[in-house]
Amino acid sequence: MHKTSEWLLSFTSEEESSNNSQDHLLEESRGCQKISITGGKGGVGKTSIALKMAQELSRVGYKTLLIDCDSNLSNTAIKLGLPIDNKFEKLLSAEISFEECLIQRGKFHLLPACNGSLSLFENKLQLDEIIIDIIESHEHEYDYILLDCPAGLDKHALKLNAYCDHRFVVITPDRSSITDSYSLVKLLSLNFGIKQNHLVVNMFQQEKQYKKVVEIFNDTVERFLGCQTVTLGGVRKIDVDTTCFDTFFLSEENNEFQKNFVKLLYGFTEKFGGPVKPRTQSGIASLALEHDVH
Repeated sequence: MHKTSEWLLSFTSEEESSNNSQDHLLEESRGCQKISITGGKGGVGKTSIALKMAQELSRVGYKTLLIDCDSNLSNTAIKLGLPIDNKFEKLLSAEISFEECLIQRGKFHLLPACNGSLSLFENKLQLDEIIIDIIESHEHEYDYILLDCPAGLDKHALKLNAYCDHRFVVITPDRSSITDSYSLVKLLSLNFGIKQNHLVVNMFQQEKQYKKVVEIFNDTVERFLGCQTVTLGGVRKIDVDTTCFDTFFLSEENNEFQKNFVKLLYGFTEKFGGPVKPRTQSGIASLALEHDVH
């Protein structure tokens, strides 16, 4: 049976769905950790955060794969200043291998998607199933696999989010971002029994604003959906020229922004199912020591 079909069969009834809680996922996850970076609304910074996470994890020794799941509007390579290509289309047609499609920077591997591929648009492929099969085939090679999921409530994106061990829901102080992400959490709960997600507040300006967003979102999700939200932290709005944004955001320069982002990521890896042994001796602890995270 198709691997994706096997997984989807576990959600064929309401009773079975209720048994597939996040606690169960955490107990079952072994080795490679699969994390979706997601949100209900576009433009909240998911791609930048996904890239930053992948870079930091790989920099301290974890072999990390980032998959761009926005199949025909891929931005990951663009943010890295790399030329656009449609190798992903050739991967789907088996013209090239998985390895030939990858962008590799040390332990950071990126699988970009396409930009404006007519063939991809017309074929109407089940891309969620294709991506899950790619993960199933290669997860033994990685410590972390991150999915840069498209925004919204598309059924393919919902399946990818549900498949992952963890979901990082990225929201901004914008009311529509909060509302749309609530809807995302609601559908994941009702359709897949997902009861726990992680929250990252992006582009907040003041600590008071950050705390208000966290309180509103977490309380609403718990009260009306009975779901738990683990708050990882926030990323302040960066006051830099738009032409320099990606360079600054993805820089490894040891400034306050970098320290705060590392602290957010370190908190997750320490508490929620990180691999026992990284693929180098440095480990995630070195990340904390280097940046004085306590």
